[in-house]
Amino acid sequence: MGNSTSERVTDAPRGENTGLIILISCVATIGGFLFGFDSGVINGTVDGLQRAFDSDSVVTGFNVASMLLGCAVGAFFAGRMADHFGRRNVLVIAAVFFLVSAWGSGIATGSLEFVLYRVLGGLAVGAASVMSPAYISEVSAAQYRGRLATVQQIAIICGLFAAFLSNYLLANFAGGSTAIFWWGFEAWRWMFWVEILPAAVFLVALLFIPESPRFLVAKGRKQEALAVLTRLYGDVEGARKLAEIDASLATDHHRPRLSDLIGKATGKVRPIVWVGIGLAVFQQLVGINVVFYYGAVLWQAVGFSENDALLINVLSGALSIGACLVTVALVDRIGRKPLLWIGSAGMAVSLTLVTIAFATGTLGEDGRLALSDNMGVLALVAANVYVIFFNMSWGPVMWVMLGEMFPNQIRGSGLAVAGLFQWGANFLITWTFPMLLAGIGLAGAYGLYAAAAALSVVFVLRYVHETRGRELEQMEG
Repeated sequence: MGNSTSERVTDAPRGENTGLIILISCVATIGGFLFGFDSGVINGTVDGLQRAFDSDSVVTGFNVASMLLGCAVGAFFAGRMADHFGRRNVLVIAAVFFLVSAWGSGIATGSLEFVLYRVLGGLAVGAASVMSPAYISEVSAAQYRGRLATVQQIAIICGLFAAFLSNYLLANFAGGSTAIFWWGFEAWRWMFWVEILPAAVFLVALLFIPESPRFLVAKGRKQEALAVLTRLYGDVEGARKLAEIDASLATDHHRPRLSDLIGKATGKVRPIVWVGIGLAVFQQLVGINVVFYYGAVLWQAVGFSENDALLINVLSGALSIGACLVTVALVDRIGRKPLLWIGSAGMAVSLTLVTIAFATGTLGEDGRLALSDNMGVLALVAANVYVIFFNMSWGPVMWVMLGEMFPNQIRGSGLAVAGLFQWGANFLITWTFPMLLAGIGLAGAYGLYAAAAALSVVFVLRYVHETRGRELEQMEG
C-alpha cells in the first residue's frame, strides 16, 4: 500500500444514490451499536455478578473478559465466513447471536452458564466489529468512505452510552445494581435484557439491505453485483465500478484463503498484514477497555459512590460521541494517519497525568485508593481527556483502516487475522486488569498503558500509510 493519492476522487459520481448508501450504511452500523452496548453493559453488572455467583477477583475478571474470547473467535471466523457466505449473511447470524446472548446473560444462575452466553454474544460482537466497517467500505465511494465508516465508531460509542445510561437508570430506580427490580429479578439482569430490543431491530433491518457488490463479483455473480452497483451509483458509474472490481480480481481467480496473506515472491507474511495486526493490537494496549468494562469499579476505587461512578460513565460516553463527530469532520479532509499519531500523543500525555494522580493516593482501611481533592480532579479530567483523544483517533480510525487497507482478494482473510489479534489483546488487557490492580495498583497499570500509547506514535509514523481518497481497487498488499 503506497502513499500516492494522485488518483483521489473528489466529486461524487453522477447518478449516485447517496441516500441509499447512507441508509444501508446506517443499518450496518446497528451492529456497531450492539458491539458497544454488549461491551459496555458489563460495566454496571460487576458487583451483581460477584455477589450472585460468589466469585473472587480472578473469576470475576474472567466473567467480565469471557465475552472477548468469543469476540476473537467471531472476528476470525466472520472474515473467513464472509468470503464464503457474504457480508450481510454473517451480520444476520450475528444479530441472532446478540438476541440469544442478551436473554441468556440475564437468566444465568452460575458463572459457567453466564460465560457460555457471554461467549455467544462475543461471537456476535467479533463478527460485527469486522464485518460492519468492511461492508460500509465496500458499498461507499472513496470521497466519503472514511466518514461513513467513522459512523460505525459513533454507533459503538452510542451503544456504550446507551448501556451506561440504562445501567445508571436501572441501578438508580432499583436502589443499586444488586437490588431486586421488576418481576423479582435483580437490576443487573435487566441491564442485559435491555439489549434485546436493538438486536431485534438489527435482525429485521438486515433483511432489507443488499449484499456487498465486491463479494458478489468475487463469487462470480456479476449480474447481481451490477444490479446492486446500479442501484447505488447509476447505470454508467455502476458499470464502470463493476469493471474496476472485476479487473482487481482478474489476476487471481481462486477463492480467497488464508494463504493469500503470504507473499508469493517472498514466502513471508505480507507487510500490510503486520501493519493491520499492529493497528489492532495497539488500539487495545492503550487500555481503553479498562475504562469501558471497569469504569464503575475504577471510580469507586478512588472514592466515588456507585451512583456517581455510573454517572461518570454516562459523561464519558457523551464526550466520546462528541470526539467521534470531530473525526467525521476531519477523517476525509486531513486523513487517517494524522489523526492516529495526534491521538497517540494525546493519550500518552493524558494517561501519564492519570498515572501521576493515582501514584499520590493512599490506601484507606476499606482498601480503596484515597486521593486529595486536587488529584481526584486531575485524575477525572485527565481520564476523560484520554477518552476524547482515543475516540477522535484510534477508536474510529483503526476500524476505518482495517475495512479499507487490504486489497480485495485478501480483505476477508486480513480482517480475520487482524480481528483475532485485536480481540485477543482486548481479552488479555481486560482479564489482567484486576490482577494488575491487586499487584502494582492503579498507577502501575495506567503507567503501562501510557507507555503503550507513546510507542504507538512511533508505530504510526514509521509503518502506517495513508488511505484517504483511494478506491479499494487501488489498495496494494
